[in-house]
Amino acid sequence: MKKALITGIAGQDGSYLAELLLGKGYQVFGILRKEALEDPVNRMWRLRHIHDQLTLLPVSLESDASLYRCVEELQPDECYHLAARSFVSYSFNDGHETIDANIANTHYLLSALNQAAPDCRFYFPGSSEMFGHSSRAPQNEATPFRPRSPYGISKVAGFDLTRNYRESHNMFAACGILYNHESPRRGHEYVTRKISSNVARIKQGLETRIRLGNIDAQRDWGHARDYVHSMWLMLQQDEPDDYVIATGELHTVRELLDIAFACVGLDYQSYFEFDEKFFRPTEAVPLAGDASKIAKKLGWHPTTSFEALVEEMVAHDLGKPFAAPHGRPRHKASSVA
Repeated sequence: MKKALITGIAGQDGSYLAELLLGKGYQVFGILRKEALEDPVNRMWRLRHIHDQLTLLPVSLESDASLYRCVEELQPDECYHLAARSFVSYSFNDGHETIDANIANTHYLLSALNQAAPDCRFYFPGSSEMFGHSSRAPQNEATPFRPRSPYGISKVAGFDLTRNYRESHNMFAACGILYNHESPRRGHEYVTRKISSNVARIKQGLETRIRLGNIDAQRDWGHARDYVHSMWLMLQQDEPDDYVIATGELHTVRELLDIAFACVGLDYQSYFEFDEKFFRPTEAVPLAGDASKIAKKLGWHPTTSFEALVEEMVAHDLGKPFAAPHGRPRHKASSVA
């Protein structure tokens, strides 16, 4: 039985990945902060349905000695490093902590694996924020990085560390450069979940308005369930490599609002209120990914449409069962080619 170690297992991606690996017969270990284990209701709700199938460990990512002991004892076959300070807007307010934590945690873990479990395969999640103010669209694996946020900077450093351990220490270390990916398990601080949860509350009479910034901002949004499958695929190959993970389609926040409110039979224009405080200090230019490399080499493709993603999130926040939509989409995506 293969053993997988997941940092950040209690997050959106970690929970979907844990499900996937359990379904494939893995023994799954998750690294958590001690505070999470002491407050499972609020910090581990995404794992509630699979909690008894996991082995959860209170290991500090800030301690290289703690990580070394964990890796030495477990001897994992695969390691997915999903833990990070990942909310971009927060990173502008706390840039030092975001950069220091994300880079140090990645370096500690790579070093521990290299010394104590050198045959373990390692996955690092990069981000479209690494491209930042890109000069070309769509972006692929050869596009230069021009990050515009502390979070993006920390991800570029993690990507370079991963590549360095692959090239200098002969580790099987792969990186996925992931574009925005959402789900009903997304945190409420992200615009997709903010919209889906507020739509549900407005429908239920618990809210009257939704306040947002630039609703014409464009993003390449996919489903987290699809994206964690790409992570697993990367570690099953003969050689490690780096891949862009994206849908290649651009949608606006306005489209997201329109679809979400339509799910409950309402018009978003009657409830939306502009609030300039939700503008980023340096709003990213539209980023759309070119995932043709992973499609060609590994056969990966996104399986969930933008409309289906939004409808699933709204249904979840309404507390209703979700049925995949059929028929033609309400919106035609902007595809960058």
